[in-house]
Amino acid sequence: MRPGPLLLTLALLGPSLTLAEQAAPVPLAEATSAQTHLDQLEQRLAASEALVAELQSNQAERESVQLQRLRQENQRLKLQLKQVEAQAPHALISEQQMWFAVGAGAGLLGVIIGALLRRGRRKSSEWLN
Repeated sequence: MRPGPLLLTLALLGPSLTLAEQAAPVPLAEATSAQTHLDQLEQRLAASEALVAELQSNQAERESVQLQRLRQENQRLKLQLKQVEAQAPHALISEQQMWFAVGAGAGLLGVIIGALLRRGRRKSSEWLN
């Protein structure tokens, strides 16, 4: 093997080897302190999860009550609508039928007025043109 790559490899691995030698084991006091801190965090996590679960159940209860109230109001409004529809007189013809009748009447009136204005002045030759 050539010395160039070997020196490059040693130069790259050198600092990592020295860091591994310098790393000392964690003292027992620090380990117990970290463990107590970890236990406290786990307790806080459990308490916050319980609080979230309680809030979600309260929210579900509120939504259930609100949903029930809205359903009752919906039924009440449907009943009122049926009562108003029962009291209102039904139209004999719809709006579309009314506009059709107005158009037919206007057309018929135009034919009658046109026939009255001509008064028999028609010639047979008019029909041929």
